[in-house]
Amino acid sequence: MAEVNANYVMDACGLFCPEPVMMLHNRVRELAVGEVLCVRATDPSTQRDIPKFCHFLGHELLEQTVEAEVYLYYIRKGAA
Repeated sequence: MAEVNANYVMDACGLFCPEPVMMLHNRVRELAVGEVLCVRATDPSTQRDIPKFCHFLGHELLEQTVEAEVYLYYIRKGAA
């Protein structure tokens, strides 16, 4: 898989549901369509919440990985 490059990084480590998704919602509003945001989180519920967030709001989840108990999400802002 090709490496995904992010325009911005949002650190939600140490936060618990619903804070990571609330922060993500606010941060995505600041992005231009097509820009990529990397979200770093430690809450396991983000594995469910962030993909649903992307699906329902029309953003593209480019990659979802785990590195040393940190969940990484690469999200491209959609036009919706």
